[in-house]
Amino acid sequence: MSPSGPPRAVLWDMDGTLVDSAEYHWLTWRDAFAAEGHPLTHAEFASFFGQRNDTIVRRYLGEGVSPADVRRIGDAKEAAYRAMVRERGIAPLPGVRAWLERLHADGWKQAVASSAPPANIETLVEVLHLGAVFQALASGEEVPHGKPAPDVFLHAASRLGVPPTRCIVVEDAPAGVEAGRRGGMRTIGIATLHPELEADIVVTSLEDLPDGAFERLLLDREP
Repeated sequence: MSPSGPPRAVLWDMDGTLVDSAEYHWLTWRDAFAAEGHPLTHAEFASFFGQRNDTIVRRYLGEGVSPADVRRIGDAKEAAYRAMVRERGIAPLPGVRAWLERLHADGWKQAVASSAPPANIETLVEVLHLGAVFQALASGEEVPHGKPAPDVFLHAASRLGVPPTRCIVVEDAPAGVEAGRRGGMRTIGIATLHPELEADIVVTSLEDLPDGAFERLLLDREP
């Protein structure tokens, strides 16, 4: 399909898909919970990484924690995370920049659709100088339900003006792949930490994604 045909889009998860920022998240969540008197283990962190902040805070500090404290703790953690990204820098995962630029040149619309707060998404896109390839940024904090609910992907598709059946989700987590599927979208899984991914296409790196992979996923949905 040429760029002049029906619109088509790729919706990108961020952490673990575009970048590997797990270490920064670990360090800043560890420090945020330590400030609340809760020593966080790395195993605990790994069990919740990728979920929304309100879910994470209530999981470890209890359902009785006030909304104001949920926001305060989450905001402090994310401010520290963004400062770390700017101070230490970050790089896209292998194959990411090449595919982003290729899809952009071929006329695909693209959006980031992440559970991360909007300011985090904006910071990553700015630091990586990727603003030209994305037409929309969508955060899990802007929708009622986090992944595996499809809300954030449907929100991103709506912002791009592309129907879900013309969208492809790129994800590294089972909940994200399920969210894309629930939204009626095709899925590509990056199976680095989760080899059990059940996406339409599964690779261990975007460098291994074959030419024409995105186009072929939409072939049976052509009007």
